[in-house]
Amino acid sequence: MKPTDMPKEGAEMTEETDHMIEKNCAKESENVASAGDAKEMRVVVLTGFGGLNKLRVTKKPMPDPQEGEVKIRVKACGLNFVDLMVRQGNIDNPPKTPLVPGFECSGIVEAMGDNTTGFEIGDRVMAFVNYNAWAEVVCSPLDFVYKIPDDMTFTEAAAFSMNFVAAYMMLFEVANLREGMSVLVHSAGGGVGQAVAQLCSTVPNVTLFGTASPFKHEAIKDSVTHLFDRNIDYVPEVKKISPEGVDIVLDCLCGENTGKGLGLLKPLGTYILYGSSNMVTGETKSFFSFAKSWWQVEKVNPIKLYEENKVMAGFSLLNLLFKQGGCSQVKNAVHKLFSLYNQQKIKPLVDSLWALEEVKEAMQRIHDRGNIGKLILDVEKSPTPLMANDSTETSEAGEEEEEHEGDNDNKERMPFIQ
Repeated sequence: MKPTDMPKEGAEMTEETDHMIEKNCAKESENVASAGDAKEMRVVVLTGFGGLNKLRVTKKPMPDPQEGEVKIRVKACGLNFVDLMVRQGNIDNPPKTPLVPGFECSGIVEAMGDNTTGFEIGDRVMAFVNYNAWAEVVCSPLDFVYKIPDDMTFTEAAAFSMNFVAAYMMLFEVANLREGMSVLVHSAGGGVGQAVAQLCSTVPNVTLFGTASPFKHEAIKDSVTHLFDRNIDYVPEVKKISPEGVDIVLDCLCGENTGKGLGLLKPLGTYILYGSSNMVTGETKSFFSFAKSWWQVEKVNPIKLYEENKVMAGFSLLNLLFKQGGCSQVKNAVHKLFSLYNQQKIKPLVDSLWALEEVKEAMQRIHDRGNIGKLILDVEKSPTPLMANDSTETSEAGEEEEEHEGDNDNKERMPFIQ
């Protein structure tokens, strides 16, 4: 080697060393970044009450389980009509925003807080959550978490908890459904409606009357004894078939249907109000719709109930769970429902699966009453390209971006339909 080549070789070695140092630093930075990302999770955030543009998918710090809590790696979340009402602020005493919506999820136990017994890491579970369900990770107290049957999928579990527990408790705990009775249920094609239909089929000789949008009739006709168009006056149609009326009315509509339902009851019959979807007409909360629905509700006279031997009741599963200490009653219902599931007598009907980023489209489908069965947010599902940016937060500051009418008119929405 020539002496003149040594400085050149030394310079090349110095460059190579610098390059290796830079490469190692970059790897270390990547590792630090990925470690930081591991402590964050994707969530759906409601930035304020109102329309669909109030929903965002962003990242938040991952929660740690507190004493008596189970940490769940979420696989699927249920989407219910009450979530739409929460978004609009159309509920009593709504919580402050921003918040993470959702009341039910399923997944795998990832960790447990102190003094937590009955579960092991890796258990497959479903859980009720007082908000915060639409996230990759959820922490829930023991009393609201249940191990799911071995054959039950995460999608089925997320479709099971709210709908089937509500349907079971209304039919058997409140109304005391027995052989030979008759039931009228509104929104028969929805998640609760189909749960009611399946549970009624477990009791001999139950006649089920249902109302639903005409396009759903073909799909659900085998699950309902007598099916009516939700847009017509169903009272004379029911009376043609059963002049004396029905034993149980399950009403999620409210408004004028309250008076109609009470009028259809047989003596010793039970009317149960479990929702008020008639108050939701547009994308945002409407005072006019609220006032109209309230005005149409027949003012109930207790003396008249006494004279006619009729029972009027209300049912809110969320209030029972989170405000009234009803965990033991709900747990009994869940265990009985799991038994029916294991006997293959009931099975959740899933309408469609949506990515977290597609939450706006999923919520619009519920608003349009387009679902047959349950809508599920699949946490691991990738969004379709047209929807990818619809709900994703693009502003670093998290500022709300206004949607322009007509921007999405020509976009075809393609969820994964079961």
